[in-house]
Amino acid sequence: MWNWQQPDWPNFKWDSNRLILAEREYLLGSGVLLGTVKHLDRDGQNYVAIKVMCNEAITTSEIEGEILDRASVQSSIQRQLGLAAIDRRVRPKERGIAEMMVNLHGTFAAPLTEDLLFTWHRMIMVGSNIDGVGDYRTGDEAMQVVSGSLIKPRVHFEAPPSRQVKYEMARFIDWFNRVGVDGSSPLPALTRAGIAHLYFESIHPFEDGNGRIGRALADKALAQALGHASITSLATTILRYRKDYYAALEAASRQNEITKWLAWFGGVAIESGRRTTALTEFLIEKTKLLDRLRGQLNDRQEKALLRVMEEGPAGFKGGLSAGKYVAITGASPATATRDLADLVAKEALARTGELKHARYHLTIQPRALRRVIVTEQGTVVEV
Repeated sequence: MWNWQQPDWPNFKWDSNRLILAEREYLLGSGVLLGTVKHLDRDGQNYVAIKVMCNEAITTSEIEGEILDRASVQSSIQRQLGLAAIDRRVRPKERGIAEMMVNLHGTFAAPLTEDLLFTWHRMIMVGSNIDGVGDYRTGDEAMQVVSGSLIKPRVHFEAPPSRQVKYEMARFIDWFNRVGVDGSSPLPALTRAGIAHLYFESIHPFEDGNGRIGRALADKALAQALGHASITSLATTILRYRKDYYAALEAASRQNEITKWLAWFGGVAIESGRRTTALTEFLIEKTKLLDRLRGQLNDRQEKALLRVMEEGPAGFKGGLSAGKYVAITGASPATATRDLADLVAKEALARTGELKHARYHLTIQPRALRRVIVTEQGTVVEV
């Protein structure tokens, strides 16, 4: 039996004592993040918001096995926010997920409605050939999440029949609004967001796109609890633990006692906030470094340095090589070697290795980030 087949559905149960410290840690970390963002000017704040929305759009799609073009997604987000003048050609899928992220960011405080869910679904399914875009599923066949061969598939989850979806979703939407900050039975941030995601995924109301919309609902719940648009890297963090994510959802879909699921989700949400804080701190240090080097770099060096910084705190995977520098700037190998040596001398880059094995890394040291879990005793630890 699945959770929706249990007699106590959808009356989820959980041990709130195990989540007390996690809820507190999440709110504390969110406060630190907000304080850090406030140190940025408007351009810096826009940069963080766009970067996080772009990362979330890319990763929430990648969780479902869909690989999108990062530049196109970012360009579409910037244009919708009125921050890009160039009308770059963007594929429908990139434009659609970007539209959903901007809509989520701008309407986080609004109550959840069926129309909003249908709007999101139309956005992410633009160009799709599935039936029922912008509406709940209606097929007679069972909606199942399966893996393995066609001959011997493994069923990880089976959702309620299509005939029950409209009723179940009406109950879900009522619950989501009732337990919100302004509702009659408010829940703490992590608890509400974790339940919202699991509850929605258990109904699986759409023919496709349920994972992306379910994660957006978790973001909406977190944003409403904090009173500002979410800039935490929830999907980006979930992608790092995708296998565990699916296992945790599958285990939680078999019963309505969901303490383990909420503890798992809480650890991911806390870590996601820390990742955005690290990105913001990196941006502050990046600005300081560029200010220090103003007027000291040639056009090639500045172009390459900005390109490395665009990759975020970790820079290029494996570091910047002389070959990559040539590709970015068009310089000759000899000029690239001189430019890179000068960047090292100016302490903009640090070198590891020698000769053809030399690699260059930003001297900005990103905050060390490790996995966050909520233990059975309710403590929040890094592992």
